[in-house]
Amino acid sequence: MKSNVGVLGLGIIGSRVAENLRKAGHEVFVWSRSARPVPNFLASPREVAEAAGIIQVFVRDSAALLEAVNDMKPALRAGHLVMNHATVSKKATLEAARIVEATGAAFLDAPFTGSKMAAQNGKLCYYIGGSDLMLERARPVLEASSAKILPLGGVGDAMVLKIVTNLVSSVIVEAVAEAAAITKANNIPLELLHTALEGNANYSTLIGMKLPAIIQKDFEPHFSLRNMLKDADFARELAAEASLAVPAIDCTAAIMRRGVDAGQGDLDFSVIGDR
Repeated sequence: MKSNVGVLGLGIIGSRVAENLRKAGHEVFVWSRSARPVPNFLASPREVAEAAGIIQVFVRDSAALLEAVNDMKPALRAGHLVMNHATVSKKATLEAARIVEATGAAFLDAPFTGSKMAAQNGKLCYYIGGSDLMLERARPVLEASSAKILPLGGVGDAMVLKIVTNLVSSVIVEAVAEAAAITKANNIPLELLHTALEGNANYSTLIGMKLPAIIQKDFEPHFSLRNMLKDADFARELAAEASLAVPAIDCTAAIMRRGVDAGQGDLDFSVIGDR
């Protein structure tokens, strides 16, 4: 089934999702803070909601999500489905759902895992929080840009799981960066570290992606340092609310913050390994 689909936010991920939706035959209406020379670019989130029944949101942060939802609110009706894919706070997720559902429209909490190439190749993995019925309605749209769609509880639950999986990713890359620094200090080629890790039980797709970037000092953004720091801070906020000590992410967040303050925020988060 083909749909009129709205995409809010045309960054690294949103622009590629919109292109995959077009390739799948959907009519796509888009909006972003900066005008783009793309088909069906509209002037506001509200205009996108007037043109499309299913809306995918890929904005930068919590404030941008709530701003977009409030802008759409006068146009939302029963029959609309809004899916938030931006990684934001749990509090902002629940507030966005409340605003949307008060209009009679439906909301899915739908963060994703996967970066630039996964989005380009239609291989994202969506974490879904919310109604199974709405997920089935959304499935043909989500399938245009995904390899997996995972139901993970209610609204807010998927976002928490997205935040904590990013916690794991950031800490792993910082550990790899420290391993690389020690290896280099002992005059051992970093390629041998990669070889050693490939034979170790801790080797992962993430290490396979990020260690070569650290070795080659290739920090073209697939997932920016600024965004990973944002997500680390969300994890620390959730931990503080539960009175939990989280020293690993506290230390990693401090390192990432220094990188952002040094002007590296728009580079890939593997830049934390640039020692």
